[in-house]
Amino acid sequence: MSKQLEIRVGGAADALDRFEAMWNRAAEGRPARKLEVLSFADLPLLLKTLTPARWALMDRLRAEGPLSIYELAKKLERDYKNVHTDVTQLAAIGLIGRQADTRVRVAWDVVRAEFS
Repeated sequence: MSKQLEIRVGGAADALDRFEAMWNRAAEGRPARKLEVLSFADLPLLLKTLTPARWALMDRLRAEGPLSIYELAKKLERDYKNVHTDVTQLAAIGLIGRQADTRVRVAWDVVRAEFS
C-alpha cells in the first residue's frame, strides 16, 4: 500500500469536519480510515510554502532516491544554503523525511491536492 498525503486549502472548520467524521466512524464501530492531510489556511500560504523550486527538489528526490543536501544541491545546480533552507521547510511540514545517515527522501508515494 502506498503512502498518500492530501494537501488541502481550508481553515479550522475543515480539520474539525475530518475529526467529527472520524469520531462518528468510531462511535458506529466502523474501522477508522487513516488519512494524512497537510492543510494550509489559504492559497497564498500554500503557494508561498510549496514554491516551484521546492516541487523541483521533491521531483529530483523522487527520481534519484535519498540524497545528501550537498548531492541534491549539485544535481539541482542550486546554492547549498538555499537547498538546505528548502529541505528544512519541507521536512518541518512532513513532505520530505530525514534518514539516520543525514540523507533526505520524499516521504510520500502520492501527493494529492484538493481545493474548494
